[in-house]
Amino acid sequence: MSAELTADGVLDDIRLSVMGMTCAGCVSSVEGALAAVPGVISVAVNFADHSASVKGHVDPELLKQAVVKAGYEAAIMEGLENPEEQEALEHEHYLSLMKKASVAGAFGAFLMVAEHLAWLPELGSGAGQGIWPEIALISLGIMIYSGLHFYLGAFKALRLGQANMDTLVALGTGAAWLFSCIVIDFSGVLPSLAKHAYFEAAVVILAFINLGTGLEMMARGKTSSAIRKLIGLQPRTARVVRNGKEEDIPIDQVGLGETLRVRPGEKIAVDGILFEGHSTVDESMLTGESMPVEKSVNSEVVAGSINQTGTFLFKATRIGRDTALAQIINSVRQAQNSKPDIARLADKISGVFVPVVVLISVLTFALWYYFGPEPSLGYAFVTSMTVLVIACPCALGLATPISVMIAVGRAAQSGILIRQGEALQKAGKLTCVILDKTGTVTVGKPIVSTIKPVNGFTENDILTWAASIESGSEHPLAASILAAAKQKALKLGKVEKFAAIAGYGVSATIDKQSVLLGNRALMESKGIAANEQEGQLAELSALGQTPMLLAVDNVIAGIIAVSDPIKKDSASAVQQLKKLGVRVIMVTGDNTITAEAIAKQAGIGEVKAQVLPQDKADIVKNLQRQGEIVGMVGDGINDAPALAQADVGMAIGTGTDVAIESADVVILQGSLLKVPEAIALSKATVTNIKQNLFGAFFYNTISIPVAAGILYPFFGILLNPMIAGAAMAMSSLTVVANANRLRWLKLD
Repeated sequence: MSAELTADGVLDDIRLSVMGMTCAGCVSSVEGALAAVPGVISVAVNFADHSASVKGHVDPELLKQAVVKAGYEAAIMEGLENPEEQEALEHEHYLSLMKKASVAGAFGAFLMVAEHLAWLPELGSGAGQGIWPEIALISLGIMIYSGLHFYLGAFKALRLGQANMDTLVALGTGAAWLFSCIVIDFSGVLPSLAKHAYFEAAVVILAFINLGTGLEMMARGKTSSAIRKLIGLQPRTARVVRNGKEEDIPIDQVGLGETLRVRPGEKIAVDGILFEGHSTVDESMLTGESMPVEKSVNSEVVAGSINQTGTFLFKATRIGRDTALAQIINSVRQAQNSKPDIARLADKISGVFVPVVVLISVLTFALWYYFGPEPSLGYAFVTSMTVLVIACPCALGLATPISVMIAVGRAAQSGILIRQGEALQKAGKLTCVILDKTGTVTVGKPIVSTIKPVNGFTENDILTWAASIESGSEHPLAASILAAAKQKALKLGKVEKFAAIAGYGVSATIDKQSVLLGNRALMESKGIAANEQEGQLAELSALGQTPMLLAVDNVIAGIIAVSDPIKKDSASAVQQLKKLGVRVIMVTGDNTITAEAIAKQAGIGEVKAQVLPQDKADIVKNLQRQGEIVGMVGDGINDAPALAQADVGMAIGTGTDVAIESADVVILQGSLLKVPEAIALSKATVTNIKQNLFGAFFYNTISIPVAAGILYPFFGILLNPMIAGAAMAMSSLTVVANANRLRWLKLD
């Protein structure tokens, strides 16, 4: 993304990598620090991939300084980052966490075994006075090695008057070590039951938390695999043709209008228009469509797609962050960073969670100290420390963003580009879907659908005459007739005296014969009877086709009809939407007869025809007033007002600039089946988020009272701080594992 200030009023979109965030409280701290920088318009911090997106007119270095001042590390991310480098850095961090966990875990295990087998002398004994201080020093060294990042984080948060997960870990483990040192020094005055050192608890807690963070990081890394694959599609070099010579240059040196050559098996470097050669291109990672797409002269090619068979030359039309691939990656990131309503509740709770936990820990200490059994000090310390350790809000902070992140990536792999997290939540609630006709339900490219010759003429005769006369026409249907003739390699006649008759058709002299092509009114105006064809004309019109009469030398030669056929999967998509309980309405500017014919073929029961583009938004508003939650599916250009008005706007397109900007969801290939797929993904994602939130809330609701000792008066059960550390780590891992189930969700 751009990190430069602009003078044209366009907001910069700056991305930062933020290291050191450990919980939802950290997210609030980073968002607050960035939002306070002058010139910042909006901030979105993604806890799942530890990044921040900032919009506004601001120097990126000021943003970086603000994050550092808040107690975190930051780096500016520019362009399409190298996924290999990013993966290597994360792997290095993962190995570091595993080493810290191993060192702390090994020493903690040794202490537990040694105490269990009575290898260590008693506290307060002569031998103990020599051994236990050494154990305290070794424990301190291991705590610094394995937990320094927690203690520094807690200190930085304290300086800012904040509290986060680091605060809980630092208080819990620090208190364990300090209490143990007091026990060593004052063992003579403490009750015998209170004479226990918790050095093993302090280091084992750090071992479990580092292990849990590492495993969570590894699992979380898989969640961004989709976007990394998209980034990985961008080649590092491009083969350009300059001064008649071919040379490989870095991708960022390719200019607009440059000529590039692509050979078999190579990735296409930038967007462009093919002008020489022929090939098939694999666009599956961009569109989700597995079948290769044939490319010939004037075909558009997009960056990241893979050339398969032939070699060709093309002109660069979009480069850098303007390519469709770059815009798709940006849109995916924006969706992953955005927060649906369900996430804001978790954020608010997480923001006050840590101070509340600290307060509960203090109250727990006081209750056990004043009302607990002897040794009350020992019980008070253990229970309050356990509360601090087990209550880490990691799971709560991860519950929503991790699911959104995976779902948006999963959608991108299927050719569904979700631009807003809010749309991901709303799509599953849709009660009504409005479908545009042309290019959405139908192919959007008219074809010759029917040829009915009469009076001794053949189909080829009809097509040859029609194509010949239309070769000089600018009528929208002319291209389809010419394409049909070209496909059959028909030789066209020489056209003379061509004339377009508005509202009727065209006339011309072809090979010295008078030819007319148009409606029945044209024939009647020339005195040519067409009564026998009246029934066929009505029949074809009822089927949604546009029939035209052809006359040669004042004799009806036949009928040629053109239609925009429905897509092969439109009827199936409509059926699936109905199964989901969604009301389906087709809205079009076309005439009523054609609209109803197309709707019948697609299985759509409600049709609104002859609707102007500006009136489509009013239809959406009226349905919303009736209580419907409306989804609008259109081409992203003519339907822009309706797409914006709808609760969820879905654009059918190829990922072009306009399509991406005009809707909440962009279907990168033309299949309407992606609409019920998006709805199914939305429902699955919301369910997954609710499961995560329920699990996180349930865990904290149950675990904190248990850690505080609520079961002790009834069952004599107290939770060990080490078990609390393991449970805390597992809660986060469980949330990540549950969210990862979305990666394997079957949509089609």
